[in-house]
Amino acid sequence: MISVRKLVVAIAALALAVGLAGCGETEQVIMYKQGKYQGKPDTRPWDSAPGATTTSKWSKGDKGSWESALRSRSQNQNEYVRIGD
Repeated sequence: MISVRKLVVAIAALALAVGLAGCGETEQVIMYKQGKYQGKPDTRPWDSAPGATTTSKWSKGDKGSWESALRSRSQNQNEYVRIGD
């Protein structure tokens, strides 16, 4: 049979191994370079064409028509306007 002393030593060794495994984790912090943009540049929303599944239409690159489509979409989501008084 396994003696109590061997069991305690085995558990202590296992605890030590698990504890040391946690110390080996490296930092996961991004190092930024001063003056350098690290990400993907964003495009303006009106520079893309409307999707195939959208009901609103706007001209690609036209900010005014995109804003108009956005206003129309928000008015269609307004319950007071949709159902009337």
